[in-house]
Amino acid sequence: MTVQGMKLIFAGSGEFGIPTLRRLLESGATIQRVYTQPDRPAGRGKKLCPTPLAGYALQQGLEVVRTADINAEHLPPADAMVVIAFGQKIAPHVVHHPRFGSINLHASILPRYRGAAPIHWARMNGETVTGNSVIRLAQKMDAGPILAQSQVAIGETETTGELHDRLAENGAPLIEQVLVQLRLGTAVETEQDHTQATLAPKLTREHTLIKWNDTARKICHQILGLYPWPGCRVRVIDDHEQEIDQVTLIRARVVESVRDGFVGILDANGRIGAADHMIEILELQPRGKRPMTLEAYKNGHPWKEGMRLESIH
Repeated sequence: MTVQGMKLIFAGSGEFGIPTLRRLLESGATIQRVYTQPDRPAGRGKKLCPTPLAGYALQQGLEVVRTADINAEHLPPADAMVVIAFGQKIAPHVVHHPRFGSINLHASILPRYRGAAPIHWARMNGETVTGNSVIRLAQKMDAGPILAQSQVAIGETETTGELHDRLAENGAPLIEQVLVQLRLGTAVETEQDHTQATLAPKLTREHTLIKWNDTARKICHQILGLYPWPGCRVRVIDDHEQEIDQVTLIRARVVESVRDGFVGILDANGRIGAADHMIEILELQPRGKRPMTLEAYKNGHPWKEGMRLESIH
């Protein structure tokens, strides 16, 4: 049994849902309608642009409804509704509209990391394993019964952006599996242990400020966890206290040795002192330019002993 011929409603806005929508189309499901957030201004000209999910759906010739409130819409008949990174609270009458109800893909192993930024917080907290959960939609955020879960190892120097893309691909077969089980009547719902729930709240620029007197490991996780958005930006200050550049730190690793320099200051090897160890920057992005390795950056920019990095919003 497959999803071929199943009539589905898809609700999503971000890029995270695109691999699942693509897989469902390739597997022969009928996408009755796609609901997404309204177009928003983007770029220097603030031109109204569709959400990433809407852009993909329109390319596939699907019917797309841009709405600020899906609960006010008249939904078509459907076997199930798939909700991924949609950004709206969905009322019970919409949740239960399809024959088999509605399911949601969430990028964590629930009940851990409920909320808007589960991938960021798992990475920033130094988790070595994360995953996806397919759950029933519930009125309490990310608290519905679990229908399926997966596990994904986190790379030592993997950024949130890279992990996001891997989890998005990992979630597609998981959603398809659950839809088939719903169709067959074999789906098993497991209540979450709500006492073990942790939160992954929205991020702000305040989260990007690096305190160089934190441990090296915590700082590296912060840098990796906040790229590509909102990004840990720093001023590069020379030994005359002059700003010579602004860069976004992308990738860093701990040098497992006792700190041999000052906190926040580059040593003779171009590493930065933290509370306990040194930090090696592997990749960064100068303002207005593409990401590059530190070695490539040093070909055209000073990066030497005594310079310091000052964290900025």
